[in-house]
Amino acid sequence: MLLTDQQVKKYANEGFLSPLPVADASVANNWREQFDEIERSEGKEKSQVGLHDRHFDQKFIWEIATSARILDAVESIIGPNVMLLASQFFCKYGQGTKFVAWHQDVTYWGLEPPEAITAWCAIDRSDHENGCMMAIPGSHSNGIHEHGKSETDGNLLSINQEVPVTTEDEARSQDIVLEAGEMSLHHGMLVHSSQPNVSSRRRCGLVMRYTVPSVRQERPNSIGARYRAILVRGTDDHQHYGNSPTPTF
Repeated sequence: MLLTDQQVKKYANEGFLSPLPVADASVANNWREQFDEIERSEGKEKSQVGLHDRHFDQKFIWEIATSARILDAVESIIGPNVMLLASQFFCKYGQGTKFVAWHQDVTYWGLEPPEAITAWCAIDRSDHENGCMMAIPGSHSNGIHEHGKSETDGNLLSINQEVPVTTEDEARSQDIVLEAGEMSLHHGMLVHSSQPNVSSRRRCGLVMRYTVPSVRQERPNSIGARYRAILVRGTDDHQHYGNSPTPTF
């Protein structure tokens, strides 16, 4: 189901929208069990942020990334032609020190123009105690900020990037609390972060990046890679990304 006009307006004003239902409890539990299998196979260290683009070899990830509920919501924001740029798990374990510094997504993605949207789908419940995402409403409206390096150990971002924020902006930030099977959408220029997981629970989310076919990748992203983007809805009249094969299972 497409977003309502009110939801689209809220996204435009604040730069994010949450929570949005994606799956019922039974389906969400199945996703969690399948991620648990990957975690056991790959190990917790890699499972934190090292599971990139596994929609190419894991059917359930591809099904999430191409689910009608997610693509309907994305289409409501960016239009009928949708490219899946990438997917990645962000996983923080209990009583840890890992965090995500304040940043904007598109700063190091090499996109021109720098336009993209992120869907953050909760595999586990994500709340304040276990380090849910935090966002500064309206911060997407001020363009790309200059990023420096975090001075605090434990930043999960690929090149330790961090954008400075004022005390006032940090004070008005909002927690994005999600139940398993819910998602948030956020603008590529939204300033957001997450604190360490101080609970005894894991906090795992599947992040999916989407853009429109007219956006091209001019340079490698922050991990030195080029996107294997796939058209997941509509048409691609630009062919900036070649012909990445659609996964078959």
